[in-house]
Amino acid sequence: MSKVKVAVIGCGYLGKWHLEKAMTLANAEVIAAVDPSSEIRKEMKSRYPGLKTTADIEEVIDEIEAGIVVTPTSHHFEIVKKLIENDKHVFCEKPLTSNKVDAIALKDLLKTKQLVVQIGHSERCHQIWERKDLYGDFLDGAAHARIKRYAPFKGRATDVDVVQDLMIHDLDLLYMLWNEMPIRISTSGYKIMTDHWDHVHAELEYPSGRRAAVTVGRAHVEEKRMVELVNDNGVCQVDLMNLELRKSKSGSEVEVFKYEKRDHLLIEQTAFYSSILEKHPIMVNIEDGLNAVEMISDVLESLKSGKSIVKE
Repeated sequence: MSKVKVAVIGCGYLGKWHLEKAMTLANAEVIAAVDPSSEIRKEMKSRYPGLKTTADIEEVIDEIEAGIVVTPTSHHFEIVKKLIENDKHVFCEKPLTSNKVDAIALKDLLKTKQLVVQIGHSERCHQIWERKDLYGDFLDGAAHARIKRYAPFKGRATDVDVVQDLMIHDLDLLYMLWNEMPIRISTSGYKIMTDHWDHVHAELEYPSGRRAAVTVGRAHVEEKRMVELVNDNGVCQVDLMNLELRKSKSGSEVEVFKYEKRDHLLIEQTAFYSSILEKHPIMVNIEDGLNAVEMISDVLESLKSGKSIVKE
């Protein structure tokens, strides 16, 4: 089997897990772990004897075919741009970039390249989303979605706000489920633990008449990840923490369906290498990544201005 020569760029909290997955896959050959921290490089060297470690991607860029970007969001644009300019495939953790202008620039740069660029929107990997027979009829008509994603403060990803850290998951899920972008976004939020938004509520309206209410918090007293879909057919709840779908239709009792836990990072990486080696469709492409960045940009603009964002 052919192998993709890859470097993992950023080996902190999430990056070390990406590195671990890549080391186990038969179609990946990990060339290097890249991180500016000497302590992290030392840890990776100890964990994987013989693995090259470096602080600068330039030192190994001629040796690799792909890069997995797991750095803080503020560095995504410069690193992904460098990889694309050097004809390297890219798997970039969400969000693609910290702003819409940079995301568009990467999309434009990619137009002249035959490269795989995949974005790490891992919540798409839940097994339940493959069971549209269980929830598809709750997407019809002027459906309403309520999504709550809460977590206690963990002291990481504080270089970005909760919109880029958590809400992006749910905005992307709404796009995946409904295949349309919102035309109006209204928000409110609080800065509790950091200088960035730590708790945000967003109301979204769509061209189809659908509406969504998304609330995220990273300074909460509990952990919750719940997607609720409501329309004329009834109510469907997907508990992403407890891996359970519950639905109720008119005149029927509540039905409960359990689904299996999956290794989302492993699924994403497997899909990435398959897209490169076997030309499989890209799991989450740059257009999907751009749409997510556009939505979080609109949410942040609404928070900043205190006004609704209305799209033409």
